[in-house]
Amino acid sequence: MSSGVSDPLGVRVEGPSPAMAVAVDIAKRAIWVLPFALVIAAGFWGADGVWSTLYGLAIVVVNFLLAGWLLAVGGRMGAAAMGGAAMFGFLLRLGLIMVAVLAVRNASWVELVPLGLTLIITHLLLLFWELRHISSSLAFPGLKPQPTPNPYLPVHDSVHDDDDPVVASPTAP
Repeated sequence: MSSGVSDPLGVRVEGPSPAMAVAVDIAKRAIWVLPFALVIAAGFWGADGVWSTLYGLAIVVVNFLLAGWLLAVGGRMGAAAMGGAAMFGFLLRLGLIMVAVLAVRNASWVELVPLGLTLIITHLLLLFWELRHISSSLAFPGLKPQPTPNPYLPVHDSVHDDDDPVVASPTAP
């Protein structure tokens, strides 16, 4: 009684990691959030709010990148290792966030309210924003594939003028 897979939990994931691709994409989107967060922080809390928001956003980006990296490394070891990386990596990352906040909580430049709001709102905002850009198909795990033009369909060329009879009429001589 031999099957093709002797240990389903030991199956390794080969190739590029979809989790790392999603984490890098989230980090890119954080750049778009940065100016809005800084303007809001400066308006309500001044320079200390700006520094706290920058620190909080850095924590969020590192958290997502660390999550992607842990899943990528765990996937290369096997399915069970990837599950362990997801479960215990979450606890590890929460602990690192706690340590990062506790390490600076008494610093003169820290405002805890914008730091906490940045951590919570930015995590949720980036995750919900990324939902629109990931594929929920096993055929394309990770980010949605980019649409490619069909080479068999005609392409409308906006360079030419629509009044040009050669371009406008398909039966022109």
